[in-house]
Amino acid sequence: MFFFLSKTLPLFIYPVGLVCILLIVAIFLWRWRGWQTAVLLTAFFLLFVAANPLVSLWLVRSLEWDYLPPDPLPQVDVIVVLGGSTTIAGYPQTTVGLNDAADRLWYAAWLYHEGAADRLLLTGGKLPGNAVSEAERMAEALRLMGVPDEAMLLESASMNTYENAILSKPILQAHNLDTVLLVTSAIHMPRSAAIFKKQGMDIIPAPTDYQFVQPDWDEGESAGWFYWLLGLLPDAKSLELTTSVMKEYVGILIYGLRGWL
Repeated sequence: MFFFLSKTLPLFIYPVGLVCILLIVAIFLWRWRGWQTAVLLTAFFLLFVAANPLVSLWLVRSLEWDYLPPDPLPQVDVIVVLGGSTTIAGYPQTTVGLNDAADRLWYAAWLYHEGAADRLLLTGGKLPGNAVSEAERMAEALRLMGVPDEAMLLESASMNTYENAILSKPILQAHNLDTVLLVTSAIHMPRSAAIFKKQGMDIIPAPTDYQFVQPDWDEGESAGWFYWLLGLLPDAKSLELTTSVMKEYVGILIYGLRGWL
């Protein structure tokens, strides 16, 4: 029940859901034009701000730059890779698919080949209706990247980030793996690192999949006023980024209230 509610209820406070609610409210206010106009203007303002590239990038950086990739690379016992980077293989697709968070797998494979650790723990369960768990799909993708089966441990029961941590811990203990490189998307790292540390694990955050990178910002500054003018125009990608940031902050709030952080 918690999994279902945690995935559905926040949809109504994310920009698209909230704007839809406001538009529905506006329909029922047709007799009160003043209130209707106020609600419509509020919906427009929320959508415009949420889809603003400069706003979304500023919000993304507020999470992503809390942790930076370790340099130099440490030597640890295991690389723990959080799920969320694959899609199911189903007709007509014949192999596991990778989504926008695929950098988690590329980075984990790179860390392994660079000798940061000899073992990887892949954590992610099976959603209703899926025949294969996230961990199994990640293992399939990592095999194609040259990671051997004997290097991979799978945790295939977790349904959220909190369960990633609590179900990974006994596996790590059973294999005497103490020091951990934690790999996930940079925007997801503040919440993930806090959860794993709460479980008493010795982790080094290894974020990847950055949406805000300094060269893009530097290029914009050198482009001058025209770049900043374009930055005022809303677009779908910025709306998606703002929604992702809100998802993380809502997750931090809920997990904090439950004592998971």
